[in-house]
Amino acid sequence: MPSKQELAEERTDYAEDRTILANERTFAGWIRTGVASAALGLGFQAIFRAVEPTWLAKLGATVFILIAVAVFYLAWRKSCNLARRMDAHTAEPLSHIEFGVIALMFSAGSVLLGAMLWFI
Repeated sequence: MPSKQELAEERTDYAEDRTILANERTFAGWIRTGVASAALGLGFQAIFRAVEPTWLAKLGATVFILIAVAVFYLAWRKSCNLARRMDAHTAEPLSHIEFGVIALMFSAGSVLLGAMLWFI
């Protein structure tokens, strides 16, 4: 029969694993928020495209796209900071590189979207 100390350590291990998984869900929530901001920028430009001067609608859209990039960066930074402090036991968490690749890909897509708004 396990001792009280061993049971307490096991509960702590499971709590850390739950925190790691919650961190990944939070990261996904941040990414969704960033995607929504980029989509809002695209919609903003589509709706107000007929506004004169046209650069005004593009500028408004660009603001939302830049917010999306900032959200992706913050999601990466916050997730990696928490992941650094946790020790996985039975969970298989995303690595810092995987968090970074996801955030970088969404950021690059948003920047490309912004460039397309201005130059196409």
